[in-house]
Amino acid sequence: MMGATSTSGARPHTCPGGAMTEPPVAPLAVPIGAAAYRARRERVAALARAAGADVSVWWANHRVSYLSGFAFVPTERPIALVIAVDGETVLFVPRLELEHAQAYAHVDRVEAYPEFPGERHPMHVLADLLRSLGLRARLAGDGEGYPKVMGYTGPRVTDLTDATFTALDDELERMMQVKGDDEIALIRESARWAGRAHRLLQDLTRPGLSETEVEQAVTAQATKELLDAYQGTYRAFTWGLAGPWATYRGQVGPHSAFPHALNVNAVFAPGDTLVTGATCPMFGYWSELERSMVLGEPSAEQRTWFAHMLALQDLAIDACRPGRTCSSVDRAVRAYVERHGIGHTWRHHVGHNIGLRYHEGPFLDVGDDTVMEVGMLFTVEPGVYVPGLGGFRHSDTILVSASGPEFLTDYPRELDDLVIPA
Repeated sequence: MMGATSTSGARPHTCPGGAMTEPPVAPLAVPIGAAAYRARRERVAALARAAGADVSVWWANHRVSYLSGFAFVPTERPIALVIAVDGETVLFVPRLELEHAQAYAHVDRVEAYPEFPGERHPMHVLADLLRSLGLRARLAGDGEGYPKVMGYTGPRVTDLTDATFTALDDELERMMQVKGDDEIALIRESARWAGRAHRLLQDLTRPGLSETEVEQAVTAQATKELLDAYQGTYRAFTWGLAGPWATYRGQVGPHSAFPHALNVNAVFAPGDTLVTGATCPMFGYWSELERSMVLGEPSAEQRTWFAHMLALQDLAIDACRPGRTCSSVDRAVRAYVERHGIGHTWRHHVGHNIGLRYHEGPFLDVGDDTVMEVGMLFTVEPGVYVPGLGGFRHSDTILVSASGPEFLTDYPRELDDLVIPA
């Protein structure tokens, strides 16, 4: 066993606020406005014009949401956002989504088809719409046809129009990597409520209780507090999950050595190493907060591995600066792992971007040489995993700012603050 890395003294990136014993209050988040969506679409229309396209069409639900504000559950029924090069925007939906789209989508108009597969296939209806918007020779976007979701089958738009296709999904993804101030505000608010849920998780966990009953109690209490604070204005804009939640996801005791475990309804016992996860969907945007905790007085071995994990996260967070590459962060972590002879505990790269999706690119990985920019966000979560003992992983949502890394999540990181009485 390697000697423990010291955790004494001030740390360079300690979260500023500490434990939250009361629910967060104002300021409250507000949804992104129509002007922001219009500006995003204008950039996309410019990309399409530069590619020589007449029209662009977007299928992926997170891209439709990013460009229009319309969040939906993808099914076998095609949904597409169509943007003409002059900026006119039409949302194409099945009849069952018509009123929903009209209520929430920031577009010029909504066009609906009856049903899938229907007497006339929706792609034929869409092809007519595209031609009416100026499609002649070249189509751009994130695909030539609707993906095969939930049993969908059908022709590609290019098969019905004789248009060629230019992919612009990589360009849109690069736009989405750098968050605007309105997006950062939503993710910051998500992080505040994630912290509140995590405080409840830590306070309610006790030996003899199961992870499931604790998680359910936490989610119920944290969600009630959020609803009381928002007085009817909160929206999750996700597939059913709403409100703050915190969970162990099965990472209890030896199972915490599985980085992506699943809930096994584990019963807490003294000596358990615990790994948590907390978030709160906020008008479609996510944050990520994770902590390693110990139930009862930590053993010397637990303190050793916790110290290594915290040292890894410290150096990774410090490396999240504009102008540096994502790969350099992962290389710094791997160098520490090799230097301390703990390679057998390494399982995954350092982290990922986050926003409308819980995982987005770019990735803090040796294979991703993306240069970090002001406005990028990353979950920074290097882990140490010791079979038979458990896993040790913190995750914080970090903003790359002009002055360096900035915590959006705010929760204690030192082991003594993360010991649960047994």
